[in-house]
Amino acid sequence: MPEATPHDCLTATRQAYDDAAGTYARLFRGSLRDSPLDRAMLGVFVEAVRAGGGGRVGDLGCGPGHVTAYLAELGMRKDDVFGVDASTAMVGLAQQAYPDIQFAVGTMGALDLPDGALAGVLSRWSIIHTPPTELPVIVAGFARVLTPGGHLLLGFSASDGAAEPVQVFDHAVAPAYRWWPDRLAALLCEHGLLEVARMVREPLPTDRRPFKEVHLLARRADTPTP
Repeated sequence: MPEATPHDCLTATRQAYDDAAGTYARLFRGSLRDSPLDRAMLGVFVEAVRAGGGGRVGDLGCGPGHVTAYLAELGMRKDDVFGVDASTAMVGLAQQAYPDIQFAVGTMGALDLPDGALAGVLSRWSIIHTPPTELPVIVAGFARVLTPGGHLLLGFSASDGAAEPVQVFDHAVAPAYRWWPDRLAALLCEHGLLEVARMVREPLPTDRRPFKEVHLLARRADTPTP
């Protein structure tokens, strides 16, 4: 049986999220209310963007838009915040719920943005469906669209240890991957994205999956890596 291509994986993931969009939005739209540590890291991210002079921030893999809207609640100008998602259905729900924020259909692997266009990139659990061999392309895209000194906040589930840095897990919507934080931080560094801070949260009894959750904050180097 031939191995699935990146295009096949993206198409399957997009269709799965189109099908599950309504249920997903109902389940997760209020999720930040019960996640004080998540809210804290989003606040740190916004403050880092402001400290660097501010500018546009893209929520890449925005889903139904609730986290994009939360960035605006933290005081970012709504004109400076936008969301992108591969799922047309997710973008439609985001546009309905938050009509004063810009949302568009697009993919992280082919960002329709100029070099250095953004002061911040948020990628919150949106890399988990990317096959490991394709993730360097995504990370290179994040680095390309960030201005020097711009910040990336990456959210993902942690693998069980350095001996197995990437692990497949059974996701309700589409096949997904967990990453060992040090391995992912090293990949960011290879593309000039230098770790600033990380938060690792232990699983809660109410979590759907017993995985550690990681928020990794990185800053694009002021000069390109050699």
